[in-house]
Amino acid sequence: MSESHTPTLDNLSHESRKFAPSAEFAAHAIAKQDRYDAAAADRLGYWAGQARSVLTWDTDFTQTLDWSAAPVANWFVGGKLNAAYNALDRHVENGLGERVAIHFEGEPGDTRSYTYAQLTTAVKQAANAFESLGVAKGDRVAVYLPMIPEAVITMLACARIGAIHSVVFGGFSADALRSRIDDAQAKLVVTADGTYRRNKPSALKPAVDAALAAPGHSVQNVLVVKRNGQDVQWTEGLDKWWSDVVETADTEHTAVAHDSEHPLFVLYTSGTTGKPKGIVHTTGGYLVQGAVTHRDTFDLHPETDVFWCTADIGWVTGHSYVTYAPLINGATQVMYEGTPDTPHQGRWWEIVQKYGVTILYTAPTAIRTFMKWGRSIPDSFDLSSLRVLGSVGESINPEAWMWYRDVIGTNAGKNGERKEHPAPIVDTWWQTETGAHMIAPLPGLTVTKPGSAQVPVPGIVVDVVDEAGVSVANGEGGYLVVREPWPGMLRGIWGDMDRYRETYWSRFEGMYFAGDGAKRDEEGDIWLLGRVDDVMNVSGHRLSTTEIESSLVAHPLVAEAAVVGAKDETTGEAVVAFVILQIEPEAGVDPVEVLRAHVGKEIGPIAKPRTILVVQELPKTRSGKIMRRLLKDVAEGREVGDATTLADNTVMAQIVESMRK
Repeated sequence: MSESHTPTLDNLSHESRKFAPSAEFAAHAIAKQDRYDAAAADRLGYWAGQARSVLTWDTDFTQTLDWSAAPVANWFVGGKLNAAYNALDRHVENGLGERVAIHFEGEPGDTRSYTYAQLTTAVKQAANAFESLGVAKGDRVAVYLPMIPEAVITMLACARIGAIHSVVFGGFSADALRSRIDDAQAKLVVTADGTYRRNKPSALKPAVDAALAAPGHSVQNVLVVKRNGQDVQWTEGLDKWWSDVVETADTEHTAVAHDSEHPLFVLYTSGTTGKPKGIVHTTGGYLVQGAVTHRDTFDLHPETDVFWCTADIGWVTGHSYVTYAPLINGATQVMYEGTPDTPHQGRWWEIVQKYGVTILYTAPTAIRTFMKWGRSIPDSFDLSSLRVLGSVGESINPEAWMWYRDVIGTNAGKNGERKEHPAPIVDTWWQTETGAHMIAPLPGLTVTKPGSAQVPVPGIVVDVVDEAGVSVANGEGGYLVVREPWPGMLRGIWGDMDRYRETYWSRFEGMYFAGDGAKRDEEGDIWLLGRVDDVMNVSGHRLSTTEIESSLVAHPLVAEAAVVGAKDETTGEAVVAFVILQIEPEAGVDPVEVLRAHVGKEIGPIAKPRTILVVQELPKTRSGKIMRRLLKDVAEGREVGDATTLADNTVMAQIVESMRK
């Protein structure tokens, strides 16, 4: 063990259970050992071959990788292609126009199915409509939509004309939306009157109105999809109905090829400075890695599989494994608008049964929630069609992994009968920044272990290193890094390349630092140990502690605030806030509820603290730095660690006593 090894990243219980793929699954698997062998023999040659296999190029690339301007990569240099053409037109040209691309299930039970031919026509109309509104190649389009087909149509229409989409999660507030519009200088906003949440209409358009209320924004038009029929405020000259502009547009549109490195989208993720980071992904490399990993990780057989990724398009999982990869691979997929418990707690399993879903890709948070509800619910549905189960967004604990396998993966749908060979589980590690899977098992090859993401996908070079950047031995923990550039990697932070270099490439020379801790077990398999910076992972959503602290301090009640993430059985991590009040609230006013509501309004419901503790002082060093490590100890119920560097050693005792009460 090296002297700089960090034992705090070694906190992992021993897991001895292993599960090999069945002989039948292995025999018919898409990806076998030859993938690893080819990538190990010639990594760049492997990616070049995959690029030509999964995509249609208008102009072939002349160089696989140019890393001369590191840490900015250029992949598939000189190549030209169109993302929307690859996702749609070419399938129609190849005789697959009548294959269903998307089965849409609305929360109220309304349904729509789009064939590849129908989806192609819809995207062509949207592209023509956007161009009629002045949107051109390189312009930015903000997308603030629920999980409805128009979201995918909008993203692909942008890609078709070379506009850059910036999707903002529909749960974010008006202020969060405005900050992203301003940073990207978006020309068009596409939204809806609203959506449905737990059997009730939920408005979206008012947040856009509030975001654009102050002058000085860049938006020239707002397109509004009619979804739930709510009355909306209307601004003449700015607002336009989708049905009036898109659905009346010409159905013919020629896709123009764009350079492989042309920006495809900007997606904002939380940063430790409090200002969201606009992660930039370009076209060629991102599409290649997404399509390859979608095919191999899920053992995709597009002729027969029905794929369902439950992620919202507001997050990168919804970009990569809803909008782009499944369609590029010619798959049939399900999109669901609502929550898992509406109108009943078996809604997801009802959808699996209805559409014959064969591949389910979801988050550990959802799995843990289903565990709480009990196995009798999924047992009452026929889930026999499921043959691959995926996990994404955060580390999955072994207990949830085993429940997923034993309850969902063995359901045979006949009087409680169980399958002899459960559906294999593929636990995937990746990030907004990586664009696609980086660590994941191959379901027809890998002997899986509950809770481990296992090994890098073919062609990806990751490592676990100590403080000095030296690889740790098997059985040791450290920092997860990527040693070589990869096709789907981010190309920068929108408008701030210095921040890109500082954030991702300054910690270890020549290596991308993922910000996660990890351990290699005795056999070399990788286990993720959570974030090592001040970004929390709540239900798979990365939230900045600084951003939430800023929101709390902005309230008149609060003088100071510190936020930490604490382990949570359902969401992985939960937000815990410690606040010092600067004024006493009025009689009958609960400051905790006031502040929780305030954070929900300023940032979004996902950021609401689970716990807010009002304290007299925060633990600070003599230089004034808040010791969040100690607050995390309190939040997770542990004995408080070394407090000798604090300016006032009595502070932690007071906080512990307050938490106990």
